Amino acid sequence: MIERPRRNRRSSSIRALVREHRVTADDLIVPLFLAEGEGQPVELTSLTGNYIWTKGTILGEIESCLSLGLRTFILFPKVDASHKDKTASYGCDPANFYLRSATEIKSKFPEATLISDVAMDPYSVDGHDGLVADGSILNDETLDILADMSIAQAEAGFDILGPSDMMDGRVGFIREALDDAGYSDTGIMSYTAKYASAFYGPFRDALDSAPVDDPTIPSDKSTYQMDPANVREAIREADLDTAEGADYLMVKPALHYLDVIQTLRRHSELPIAAYHVSGECAMLAAAIKHGYLDRDKAIAETLLSIKRAGADAIISYFAKAYVMQPE
Repeated sequence: MIERPRRNRRSSSIRALVREHRVTADDLIVPLFLAEGEGQPVELTSLTGNYIWTKGTILGEIESCLSLGLRTFILFPKVDASHKDKTASYGCDPANFYLRSATEIKSKFPEATLISDVAMDPYSVDGHDGLVADGSILNDETLDILADMSIAQAEAGFDILGPSDMMDGRVGFIREALDDAGYSDTGIMSYTAKYASAFYGPFRDALDSAPVDDPTIPSDKSTYQMDPANVREAIREADLDTAEGADYLMVKPALHYLDVIQTLRRHSELPIAAYHVSGECAMLAAAIKHGYLDRDKAIAETLLSIKRAGADAIISYFAKAYVMQPE
């Protein structure tokens, strides 16, 4: 036989020499949950090794991640019910712990890149990403709220904003608002293909951000998040977000939508981000806990599959565990 592919698999050094894809710390984004106060972090029961941090403890976690080469973080606020209202006004409040923490983080660690969450649901009594009225989630009326929230986050020091609601026209509206306010250098990571997925449960439980149980309003987010059956629609969304000024396109979830990641990678020249979401990570964590899978190998192979599909950046609750693996 002239062709013997096994010759390129003979040793670990040869395999490394011809390896087509690698996941490094530079590819990973660390998701962090943040709550008000100075108390100790609380571990998530569904995501072992992940915590709800407080303003008083998150600086230590970010310093720990930076020491491992992880430099990019996406922050999500856990907001007390006392701060929530119909219009998510606390999202723009100068006293908002989320905004104040971002300023403090950037002051102490200017080398860290911070990505925000631009959405109403953490601050809304309705638990939806848009303004709720007459039993509907309003699109255009929500845009002004998102724009004001975006400017507040840019002022706080966030480097990249993450509008996560799938409202139509949001990227262009936010881009124009940022430019008018003098924040032309602030990037936008659009949740271009965010699916109405069953795999967000642990995240919503951690942040208490699920839609409220009210028969007069939609019980889920399927009127604005994408149908899991659709791929071509993701291309349409990508084209719209690109035209409106997005700097990154995101696919969420990642592991169950590898085909969508690959489709957008082939279609677009923009960087593609993929969110390895809480439910996907929780399944893997449960299998590891019960001894069904080798922890280090399973995490590495999972992240590699997302990278191989075409993701330039991967948000994963296993980011820190991955970079801490032995060589």
